[in-house]
Amino acid sequence: MEIEKIIIGENTKYPLNGLLTLPENITEPVPAVVFVHGSGSSNMDEKVGQLTPFKDLAEGLANKGIASIRYDKRSFAHGLKMVRDKSTIITVKEETIDDAILATELLKKDSRIDSHNIFIIGHSMGGMLAPRIDSEGGKYKGLIIMAGTPRKLEDVMLEQNEAVLSSTKGLVNWIVRKQVAKLSGLFSGLYELSDEEAKKKKVMGGTTLYYFKEMGEHSVADYLATTKKPMLIVQGEKDFQVSVEKDFNEYKRLLNDKTNVEFRLYENLNHAFVNYLYGDILKAKQEYNTERHIGEEVISDIADWIMKNV
Repeated sequence: MEIEKIIIGENTKYPLNGLLTLPENITEPVPAVVFVHGSGSSNMDEKVGQLTPFKDLAEGLANKGIASIRYDKRSFAHGLKMVRDKSTIITVKEETIDDAILATELLKKDSRIDSHNIFIIGHSMGGMLAPRIDSEGGKYKGLIIMAGTPRKLEDVMLEQNEAVLSSTKGLVNWIVRKQVAKLSGLFSGLYELSDEEAKKKKVMGGTTLYYFKEMGEHSVADYLATTKKPMLIVQGEKDFQVSVEKDFNEYKRLLNDKTNVEFRLYENLNHAFVNYLYGDILKAKQEYNTERHIGEEVISDIADWIMKNV
């Protein structure tokens, strides 16, 4: 395995440090993947607590003949600069999509990469966005969606908060209840707002209601309905951030007439595709703070699926 430092968007306002991971002793162009982060600010390994999902996948795939590119998320590397930039209202396009496409273009220019066999691996919100990134310029050979959801982001956020609410008591319950009520109020009538109205209403930090409105108006289901590309959709059975019933099974329902899609549900794995410890959203910090690594079964399934579709 060989690892090279790269920069995504080197001559742009928001250059990002990244790594290109290559199989050893390349004698002909190899297939490759672009990793796309979940929500929040993440480094190139998608580090959460003591877990590094993208690092695990990159190294595992390289050992099976597949290159990859990963990079710091724009909000991780330039979060404050993005918020202070009054010329742009942040959406997932500025936060995620543009950089994924730049990373893809970098791969396509590398003679060691088979430019006709580049895939996208989107995790969590990156999985939600993968079909849109493909449509808006990624032009991948196939899509791998890990712990994604075809639902709207605000619906998933509210559900996660309500799960916390139902598991708490006393002062914590009161605080969470206030938070849920505030979010519900903000999201109520979201799609009746004009773009300008949505841009003026803050949800948290530098995020406006327009972030959710713009994303929601680009329906995941619509992209899934039109793509004919191979897709692999995977989830851990013990994932408490997205739901087997409401998310994994909804992908199955939406795609049940397509022969280009495969599904994998992994027993005892959580949102990061490592063995679960608690399976409880209230213990998320503890869940991710014990070092574990993505197992061979997940890496082999992804690698085999890629090689089958090359």
